[in-house]
Amino acid sequence: MNGTLKPSQVPARLGRFVLRMFRPQIYVTYGVLWTVTLEGTSGEIAGPDTPWTPSWATAVRAASVVLALLFVRMVDEQKDLDYDRQHNPDRPLVTGAITVAELRGAMALIAVLVVVLNLLVSAWSVLLILLGLGYTLLLVALERWFPRVGEGLVTGLLISYPVQLLLSVYLYVSLLTSGKIEADLRAVPLLAMFACAFLQFEFARKTEWRQDPQARLYSEVFGPRGSAAISLALAVGAVVLGLAVLGRAGLLPAAALLFPALGAWRFLLRKKSSGLMLPAMGFVLFFNLLCFYGSTALAIGR
Repeated sequence: MNGTLKPSQVPARLGRFVLRMFRPQIYVTYGVLWTVTLEGTSGEIAGPDTPWTPSWATAVRAASVVLALLFVRMVDEQKDLDYDRQHNPDRPLVTGAITVAELRGAMALIAVLVVVLNLLVSAWSVLLILLGLGYTLLLVALERWFPRVGEGLVTGLLISYPVQLLLSVYLYVSLLTSGKIEADLRAVPLLAMFACAFLQFEFARKTEWRQDPQARLYSEVFGPRGSAAISLALAVGAVVLGLAVLGRAGLLPAAALLFPALGAWRFLLRKKSSGLMLPAMGFVLFFNLLCFYGSTALAIGR
């Protein structure tokens, strides 16, 4: 980077980073949909006297989830810097389009924002959203202390996935402590349903036919067919869990299985290298949409 960076340049640089590495049309849509779907389905299984409706607290939770996902993206960018220098030389942090100091400053601002926002909801909301951010930072320390943890793709998934799980727990407990729903043990398989839906996409986006031992692909660990089968099985698992906890409200979301089925056909039979990713994204989108519609529409019709 030539010359001295002026403070007035930082917001524009961060904005370009967000638009490239955290595409709002994907991540903001996902964060908002995740929030309202989890709230709506939680209301369905709790069987409230009145149908679930969004509130200002819903907006706070949705904003907090989106900001937490951006926080995680910024941490990952720093954590993967050495790998990106070799395999992704066009990444913003590698090229100098953004600096570590800028990202860390933005992360501190995000932490302050989510605390302020969640103070409006409950103390539990503040604690749990901070727990999610704190766990993300702990992962960085773990990889420094135990370098082999970051080298194993499956091991890395096992220790990094709890960030997503903590965000789901944050959403559920925040809703619970607001008095909108009552505690229900079916929340456990419900959270597992969201986990399966996300993980099927995680496997799909890192499954390819090409062989590259240096690439971080699940197909290098399980083989292309094995990795594709795991992705499809996770989608089926999400649908089965939805049917188990939502009953007839889970019938409509089952239609979303058409997407991973199409992806499996394109990838396994037609050998399309990118055959899994877009259908997997479609499954996450429509499964959540149909879960939300099915649970809230049926609740209103009761």
